Amino acid sequence: MNFHLTQMPERTVQPRTNGITMIMDKGLSLQEAKNFMSVAHPHIDVIKLGFGTAYVTPNLKEKLAIYASYNIPVYFGGTLFEAFLIRNQFEDYINVCKEFGISYMEVSDGSITIPHAEKCGYIEKLTKYGIVLSEVGSKDAAHIIPPYKWIELMKAELEAGSTYVIAEAREAGNVGIYRGTGEVREGLVQEILTQIPQEKILWEAPQKTQQLYFLELLGCNVNLGNIAPSEIIALETMRIGLRGDTFELYLDK
Repeated sequence: MNFHLTQMPERTVQPRTNGITMIMDKGLSLQEAKNFMSVAHPHIDVIKLGFGTAYVTPNLKEKLAIYASYNIPVYFGGTLFEAFLIRNQFEDYINVCKEFGISYMEVSDGSITIPHAEKCGYIEKLTKYGIVLSEVGSKDAAHIIPPYKWIELMKAELEAGSTYVIAEAREAGNVGIYRGTGEVREGLVQEILTQIPQEKILWEAPQKTQQLYFLELLGCNVNLGNIAPSEIIALETMRIGLRGDTFELYLDK
């Protein structure tokens, strides 16, 4: 940090296993990626190339090399995994990850229906090649999953080998653990936390109000994902009480 302040919360340090921030890159140029990393890299733990953007991103290997130069892992969005799967190209997906040096992999079923035992089988297979993050929750706002089912699915996926389970929200933060308005489904979140360790959950929280909810509920070292590159510094200040929303969280009363 640039200077000393007292009464600051203790943030975990890189390489973190909790308190992680996942950034969603939806199409940064090489120069934008360089500029972004030059200021934000101490606060980034993993970068997701959102949905299927890796397929159409020019100079993909060059972009991955920029992130690798800062030791920041990258993974392809779960939608791309599903795109391979629905075309019966699971082995091709593994080969693509190898070709591009991708050691983090997301297994999701937000766009297609996969029997859950089969999904857990894919998780188990991919753990042989790297770290697996598996996403729970549908991208279809009309498909409401009851809390007991969220817990059941998360438990099974962690047992299959997922390092983290991702609580689905989409890039807009309006499905899954959120209502269509972006409001947190608080009862769902709190019920999940009775059974699943918080350090194993990556909460997708693209909106500031959602980030604030989890920071107030679980503290500065909550795992948050789908953060826009332009919001990473602002989020880190909110984590540690240097933004108006959380200013008094850590001060002696």
